[in-house]
Order: sequence, then C-alpha cells, then structure tokens
Amino acid sequence: MHITRGFTGRPRVADPGLPPGQYDAGDDWPVLSAEVTPELAPADWTFRVDGLVAEPRTWDWEEAHRLPPSAYEGAIHCVTSWSKFGVRFAGVSLDAFLDTARPHASATHAVAYSHTGYTASLPLADLTGGRAWIAWEYDGKPLAPEHGGPARLLVPHLYFWKSAKWIAGLRILDHDEPGFWERNGYHERGNPWEEQRYSGD
Repeated sequence: MHITRGFTGRPRVADPGLPPGQYDAGDDWPVLSAEVTPELAPADWTFRVDGLVAEPRTWDWEEAHRLPPSAYEGAIHCVTSWSKFGVRFAGVSLDAFLDTARPHASATHAVAYSHTGYTASLPLADLTGGRAWIAWEYDGKPLAPEHGGPARLLVPHLYFWKSAKWIAGLRILDHDEPGFWERNGYHERGNPWEEQRYSGD
C-alpha cells in the first residue's frame, strides 16, 4: 500500500539551537509567574548589591540608566519546555553593577531577589563576564510588567526562572542558598543544555 506524506508527516530535523526537551514557541511569549504582577513604577524601582562586597550600593532608576548601556540578542529557554529565539533585550550589563560593589574574593554565589519577595540562587560565575543583564527594554520598548518590567534580571544561558522578574537586588554569598524554586525541587543551576530541570538531574 502506498503511504502518502499526509500520513507519515515530514521528517523532523533537530534544531541545533534548541536545547533537549524544548520546543520553539515562535511569536508566543508565555507568561509564567510564581506571584501576582506588582504595580511597580520606574520611579519606585531600585536595585541593590550587598552581602560579601566591598561597597554595598543601591541604584535608583535614573542612576542605573546612567551606567553604560548594553544589550542581549539571542534565545531564552523556560523550564516548562518552551524556547524563544531572536529576543532583544536592552539595559545594563550586570558587570557594571558588580564592578562598583566589588565582590570579595570569597564570594561564590548570589541570591537574586525581587520587589515581590521572589528569590533565585545563582553561581556568581553565571552572572559575570557579560553573561547577565538588568534589562528594562524588550524589542525596543519598555519591558511589560507581566514580563518583569520595569526591570528584570536576565541570565539567558540558564532556564528562565533564574532571570528574576521585578529585580530588586543581589545578595552576594560564599555559599549556595536555595531560592524559591530551588527550595521547591528545581535544580540548583538550571543549565538547559544539560536538562537541569529538577534536583538530581
């Protein structure tokens, strides 16, 4: 019996840019939050770096915008299996904030915390060297509140729960301190290419 393409479908070609277990969300950007979206105006937003640093510092909206601008264009990956390509974020490299605060030599990790109280733990190495941003624009427009505006942490090489929305600060530590999802069974690092979704992966 002759089987047409309509029955077998087209051969699936693996996308080398897609981590294992992920699908391309295309134009969609699903909204997933552990908390209710806050009403946070730019004038009320602040960002602080403290803990094991030489100079604890808080920036307001205007002070943060006076730092050298930086941008990210590429992909983001969510632990719920969607990936989104060609995203464009703008803001400031996290290196600019950390260079001012100057983490101690003993510092190894950070807890990112939001204005809502959400937390995420990250190795400090994943936040430095041009790998992370404080982002307040998406695709040339102010970042929408449901996606973390007025500003969010952006760590695109890790699963997106690490990119804390409504970012308020980083607490620099000499040990790993689990954040919200890490305490609830998610992986301590969250590398999409190694499918580090859950504790033990």
